[in-house]
Amino acid sequence: MPATFEKKIEAWADGCCLGNPGPGGYGVVLLHDGHRKELKGGFKHTTNNRMEILAAIKTLEALKEKCHVVLHSDSQYVVKAMNEGWAEKWKSRGWKTQGNQPAMNPDLWQRLLRLRLDHKVEFKWVKGHSGVPENERADELAKEAAQGADLEEDAGYLLPR
Repeated sequence: MPATFEKKIEAWADGCCLGNPGPGGYGVVLLHDGHRKELKGGFKHTTNNRMEILAAIKTLEALKEKCHVVLHSDSQYVVKAMNEGWAEKWKSRGWKTQGNQPAMNPDLWQRLLRLRLDHKVEFKWVKGHSGVPENERADELAKEAAQGADLEEDAGYLLPR
């Protein structure tokens, strides 16, 4: 029997880095049926792209059941990698790009590709800093997290390349 996705979630996910690389954070705003949930987390040393991907991961990890998710991101890297199949192609090539170079952030792409299978996910690009309230809030959360006192280690960033 095919999966049903009765709950529809609108989500805004954003990542930031203070310096690139440097301290970074992610912020997420989830909306469903009048309910709102906000998430954030920060890391000592990471990159902006890693935080953008992690924001999408944290969005999907927060869901407790199968959902239809409209995930808004101002990261064309994330949206195009998922919508245009870039991440799937990197995976199929053993995490190599079309030019046979190592794909960046395979640890995070693997997580996002797996999580996407549990839900019906639409990745939608939204222009950053354009006044979309939930996207602006996700950005604020990411910045707050990056400036936090108890930042985590981004173990994936520390992996040898």
